[in-house]
Amino acid sequence: MDLLIKNGTLVNAKEMFRADLAVENGKITAIGSGLAPTEGAEVVDAAGKLVLPGAIDAHTHLAMPFGGTISSDGYFAGTRAAACGGTTTVFDFILQNFGEPMVDAIKRRDALCAPEAAVDYAFHIAIKDVSNGLIDTMKDAVDYGVPSFKVFMVYDFGVTDGVFYQVLAKAKEIGAQISVHAENNEMVNYFTKKFLSEGKTSAWYHYLSRPEFVEAEADKRAIEWAKSLNAPLYIVHLANKDGVDAVTAAKDAGYEIYAETCPHYLNFTSDVYKREDGRNFVCSPPIKGKESQDALWAAIKRGDIDTIATDHCPFLQSEKDWGLNDFSKIPNGCAAIENMYPYMLSAANTGKLDFTRVVELCSANPAKIFGCTDKGSLAVGKDADIVVYDPTLDFTISQKNMHSDCDHTIWEGTELHGYPRMTFSRGRKVYEDGKFLGEPGWGKFVKRSLKK
Repeated sequence: MDLLIKNGTLVNAKEMFRADLAVENGKITAIGSGLAPTEGAEVVDAAGKLVLPGAIDAHTHLAMPFGGTISSDGYFAGTRAAACGGTTTVFDFILQNFGEPMVDAIKRRDALCAPEAAVDYAFHIAIKDVSNGLIDTMKDAVDYGVPSFKVFMVYDFGVTDGVFYQVLAKAKEIGAQISVHAENNEMVNYFTKKFLSEGKTSAWYHYLSRPEFVEAEADKRAIEWAKSLNAPLYIVHLANKDGVDAVTAAKDAGYEIYAETCPHYLNFTSDVYKREDGRNFVCSPPIKGKESQDALWAAIKRGDIDTIATDHCPFLQSEKDWGLNDFSKIPNGCAAIENMYPYMLSAANTGKLDFTRVVELCSANPAKIFGCTDKGSLAVGKDADIVVYDPTLDFTISQKNMHSDCDHTIWEGTELHGYPRMTFSRGRKVYEDGKFLGEPGWGKFVKRSLKK
């Protein structure tokens, strides 16, 4: 035995119970009452605290090229911040290069990540090019342990509708999962040009250039194509009410449609784009109005939102300031990798939903959907990815107490009720009481399979 956590309340997706938990060689080896430590084991007294599985952030963009720069958190900074917020597995998106086979893309990115990652990591591949037989290399990626892919319906590297459909069909054939960033690219380009030509250049017009129906329409198209193939589809960063309604209808009809949303859509509304620092909140899809926010919370409570993830893609203040007088020049993305689990747990701690539901959204469901078989719950044989959470510890988020390399946070001043005291990655303590205790290179690549 290397570690014994005693007297805590263990939380899984369907149950909470008092128990001790033992760890050896990075795995949970025993759960029960009155467990005794062996010689040399570290003992943590978790009386009055919750013991949770580490969160899985299934959507991050670390060291991502975008908008003429690169997101400010590389693999070490991003995974360090994750550990300090109770996230013990991070999924990052590989942007395939044109002409690049899928496994080559994985190996290229892993060469950067492996020496830096402070917690375990997995990949999705964002597909750009399926020409000249490259679509067939998706199967090679699945065999390599990366069975999940993404398509963008927007940006200059987005795919056409026809390519998206081909990718969906191929994914169904090979047992892969497709995620989609759903917005109508033509409409976004139209509104952007219109507003800029009219001298409407503030961050508010970023929101208006991507009105709610622009996301909803793309959500509905993507769902219809997946339904036509009876193929699974995972909608990332769902932010609008009509899209939520479309997801609910597809689920009710028995289709394998998954939906993810993000903490910033749950905490802020589009009014942030009217603020003096509104450019710092620019992300795509943009943060929506109150009606959509309420619809997201309602979907979480009834089970139609499957996961919470961050879309973590922060940029420095100086880079956000490129868009002071032109919203189209603002790099899209915000920081949240350290904030997701504490924010959702605080929502549970204040009665908005159950702690078990938070674990389901932030750990158990992403593990199940994306094939992380050793993660997602506190159970014998699982990886000892564990968070000790103090529901009595109040915490105010500030850039000064975050562990990102970004120099600002949209969460500045947000008050949370309850906060993680410790994080363990495969049994190793990587965070305690505000201090990062891990190291680059500790994290392991998680190879996955979606075979059922």
